[in-house]
Amino acid sequence: MTPAILARPRSGATNAVLSGSALFWFTAALIGQWTFLYYIVAFYGSSALSGDFASWRKNHMLITGYVPGDTIGNLVFLAHALTAAAIAFGGVVQLVPWIRRHAPAVHRWNGRVFLSAALAISLAGLYLVWIRHTSTDSFGAVAITGNAAVIIASATFAWRAARAGDLDSHRRWALRTFLVANGQWFFRIGLFAWIIVNRGPVGIGEHFDGWFVRFWEVGCYLVPLAVLELYLRARDGGRSPRARLLFSGGLGALTLLMSVGIAGTYLFIFQPVLARF
Repeated sequence: MTPAILARPRSGATNAVLSGSALFWFTAALIGQWTFLYYIVAFYGSSALSGDFASWRKNHMLITGYVPGDTIGNLVFLAHALTAAAIAFGGVVQLVPWIRRHAPAVHRWNGRVFLSAALAISLAGLYLVWIRHTSTDSFGAVAITGNAAVIIASATFAWRAARAGDLDSHRRWALRTFLVANGQWFFRIGLFAWIIVNRGPVGIGEHFDGWFVRFWEVGCYLVPLAVLELYLRARDGGRSPRARLLFSGGLGALTLLMSVGIAGTYLFIFQPVLARF
């Protein structure tokens, strides 16, 4: 089962290398996304079933989790977390062409759920940032708002292309939606990859306001989008064989860096929180 990013590769050895690098990325993303899914279900799902929202305080990484008396805010936060679980599960499933070919009804309904979840997580995120003030500062709030705007636009274009029967455009916009809807996941794994590679919080700042934080608050969704556009051009033959090989190597290096961030996020966030829970 190959991911949708490998659909219709052109023939040739360089394209085989390109497809291999894309498969490497998809495998790492699958592991990272479903590790994130496990964390969400184990922490937020179980606390929701038991009604123990106060246990969210055990996650010291949250700026504003459980707030006594703020029923609406707590429910929006829970919806935001559980919607992220739907995106983590449904997003990677949606990228598998085998499901699209052999179980088209599953692909269609999963796609509807995924796009709806992407819109929902955007609206919930805007509420949390501007009404509940969960961002550390105004720059972060504006960056998250930009992320939400790109998610809404991408999901809308993906939906409209599917309704119009333009499947090539739909798949491109669906890939863009998948990446930007996971912007905050990329923020976490990128942050820990940066800290681990630099052996310390270079450019982060005492109050989480350093130059790297500023860059990555926007880069966490714009950089993956830029990499995707380069990949689509390389896959469709818009680059020379040498350029495709260079891009394949770059994508492989980014995947290794992403894997470091996935491991770091699990070891330094997910595992300690679940241990306290």
